[in-house]
Amino acid sequence: MIPLPASVSASDRLITLDRTAAPVVGEGLEETAAWLRGELGCGAFRLRLDPALPPEGYVLSTVTGTADITGGSVAGVFYGAQTLRQLLPPAALRRVRPDTLPVPQVEISDAPRFAWRGVLLDVARHFMPVPDVLRFLDLIAFHKLNVLHLHLTDDQGWRIEIPGWPRLTSVGAWRPESMLGSRIHERYDGRPHGGYYTTDDLREIVAYAAQRQITVVPEVDMPGHMQAAVAAYPQWGNGFAGGVRTAWGISSHVLNLEPATLDFCRQVLDHVCDVFPSELIGIGGDECPTDEWPGGRELQARFTAEMAAHLASRGRRLYGWDEIMAGGAPADAVVAAWRGTEPAEVAIRAGHQVVACPDVKLYLDYRQSDHPDEPTPVGTLLTLADVHSYEPPASPLVLGAQANIWTEHMESLRRVEYMAFPRLCAFAEVVWGPAERDFAEFSARLPQHLARLDALGVNYRPLSGPRPWDARPDAPGNPRTLEDRLAELHEMTADLR
Repeated sequence: MIPLPASVSASDRLITLDRTAAPVVGEGLEETAAWLRGELGCGAFRLRLDPALPPEGYVLSTVTGTADITGGSVAGVFYGAQTLRQLLPPAALRRVRPDTLPVPQVEISDAPRFAWRGVLLDVARHFMPVPDVLRFLDLIAFHKLNVLHLHLTDDQGWRIEIPGWPRLTSVGAWRPESMLGSRIHERYDGRPHGGYYTTDDLREIVAYAAQRQITVVPEVDMPGHMQAAVAAYPQWGNGFAGGVRTAWGISSHVLNLEPATLDFCRQVLDHVCDVFPSELIGIGGDECPTDEWPGGRELQARFTAEMAAHLASRGRRLYGWDEIMAGGAPADAVVAAWRGTEPAEVAIRAGHQVVACPDVKLYLDYRQSDHPDEPTPVGTLLTLADVHSYEPPASPLVLGAQANIWTEHMESLRRVEYMAFPRLCAFAEVVWGPAERDFAEFSARLPQHLARLDALGVNYRPLSGPRPWDARPDAPGNPRTLEDRLAELHEMTADLR
């Protein structure tokens, strides 16, 4: 099982779930029961709540010949149900299931270590249709991950409709072409790309995620990474009159921070708050050039404070990348610490709650090996073992950790799955289980889990290495050494010292 439960007591005996049995469902668990019955194809389970358990904890027992799942909350019951699915043969995960459903006779007691077990999915660089997002939600829920950080806007595309501002999607959601591979090669594909989510689309994603105990944390990046918005409405910029960015990398064209532009930003956040119930609302705040501003970094600090105050008026809190700490972040802001490992420590010392997501440990767009067939190899080497060995800082202010999937070089869900799995399996062990982990023991369990991913149709990277058809010779990369990246990060984080 992945992630490995905290306590497992098992015998060699197998029992067979009774396909004719009717479920026994405690109050408030009807939706979870309906989902589980659909996944199992039978109702041979009992679900109930016990507030004495940890909120996300559960107890799963099959010793009575049926599956008894007790959770500290609906979430706990749901995680117990996911463990039950992993106890079944991989064939049971297919839509055409075997005639019998054998499970081992076990008693499992389990609960997660971290409250935030997150994944960022970048749908701005490459748009992902709603069915693909729902599929991705199912896959992360299968691994007991509970936050989807949805990166909705960037220089290369605006993916969320905002009432009253139609050009954000009619103009800002489309670009005439995309780069092929790393930007250092300056190759383009000549193919238009785009798409956006309607409000109904986003409500569907939010509801689907909630049924799977996943909170969707939206991010509309501001005041930088805004070229797509400024292309749609040039009055929010600083004289830029071009289109949506086609190159990867960071645009120097940022918001002008005039009163009308700040009002627009508040309108965007109001709509985001209307659609997403998450307490935390992301405004990015990263990689914002100041070339077009007469002031400097202090202007961004004032902007961040104003957006935080507006979110507070809506009963929400600001979530931003660690650059928001330059010049002083709002006291209740949650910091996504990404520029290596140092920013998390800085945020902790400043009293901020932290989500740890250092690029050199948890950026899943980084290459998985030095094999020549790895598709578009960029960033530092980040192997399965590297992800498994990551440990977030030990502090009560650390909410948990997050693996980030930036999609410049992932034009489809199939490509996302290749880059994400099985490294997300290792990440699930990091954020769910104890700090003491054995990679050899994890590796021994992994092949059986990959058989489950096969049954689910996941295009994971084989442990033996990339297949010839995984390569992208048309989209060359730009591998980096860890030493070079660490030196670069030291310079990048000078604003925090």
